Amino acid sequence: MSSVLYDTPGPRAKRRNVLYTIGFLAVLALVAWWVLGALADKHQLDADKWKPFVTDSQVWTTYLLPGLTETLKAAGLSILIALPLGALLGIGRLSDHRWVRVPVGTVVEFFRAIPVLLLMMFASAIYREFTTVSSDFRPLYAVVTALVLYNASVIAEVVRAGVLSLPRGQGDAAEALGMRKGQTMMYVLLPQAVTVMLPALVSQLVVIVKDTALGGALLGFTELLSQNRQITANYGANTIATFTVIALIYIVINAILTSLAGRLEKRLRRGKKSAAVTIPAQAGTTDAKVDVKSDAVSGG
Repeated sequence: MSSVLYDTPGPRAKRRNVLYTIGFLAVLALVAWWVLGALADKHQLDADKWKPFVTDSQVWTTYLLPGLTETLKAAGLSILIALPLGALLGIGRLSDHRWVRVPVGTVVEFFRAIPVLLLMMFASAIYREFTTVSSDFRPLYAVVTALVLYNASVIAEVVRAGVLSLPRGQGDAAEALGMRKGQTMMYVLLPQAVTVMLPALVSQLVVIVKDTALGGALLGFTELLSQNRQITANYGANTIATFTVIALIYIVINAILTSLAGRLEKRLRRGKKSAAVTIPAQAGTTDAKVDVKSDAVSGG
C-alpha cells in the first residue's frame, strides 16, 4: 500500500529488505552468542546463581518484596500528587491572564530543565538542613519531592499540548452555549483532551516508576533496584541473575500500568461518542443540562 510517506517496495527493494533482515538477525545472534559465552566463562549462568530466586523464599520476603513496596510507595505518592498538580499548571499556562500564565510558565520551564537526580540531591539537602524529618524517611521524602516537581512540569506541557490539539470549534461551540472559559475548560476541553493526552501520560507514569531507582543509587533509598547489593552479597555474587529478575519485575509492573491505561483509553473513546456536557445553573436561573454530541461540537 502506497501513501504520501511510503511507497510500496518493488521486487529489488523486497529482496534487499530480506537480505538486510537476515544480516541483522545474523549479527544479533553473534552478539548474543558472544554475551552468553562471556557470562558462562564468568559462571554467571550456573544454576546455583539462579536457584535462590526459586528455592529460597527469603530472597523475596527479605529483599525483593520490601524493595518493591518502597518503589510502589514512592511512585504512587508521586503520581497522586504530580497528576493534579501538573493539570493545574497546564491549565495555568493556558490562562488568558498574563499574571497567571507567565509565573506558571517560569515554574514549569525551571523544573523541567533540571535533572531529576539533581532535584533529589537538593531536596535531600533541604530536608536535612531546614526540617525535622527523620533520616529514616528523608530519602522517601526527597525522592517523592523531586519526582513531583519534575513530572508535574512535564505533565503540565502534556496537558497544554493536549488542549491546544483540539479543534478550535470545540471552544467556540461552548462559548455559543454561554459557558464561561472555566466551564469550557472543565466540561468540554479537558474531558476530550484526556483521550489525546493518555499515551503521553502513561509514558510519563512509567518514567516515574523507573526513576525511583535514582533515589536508591544516590540517597540510600531502599527501593527495588537497590536490593541487588544485598542479594549479591548474600547469595554468591549472582549479579546477572539478580539484575535479570529485577528487570522482569519492572517489566511486569509497567506492562500492567500500560494495560490498564489502554483499557481506560478504549472506554474513554467509546464514551466520547455520546458525551454530555452539563452546564451548572447560574444564580437566579434553573438547572440546565445541554447534551452536546461530540460530532456537532467538532463541526463548530
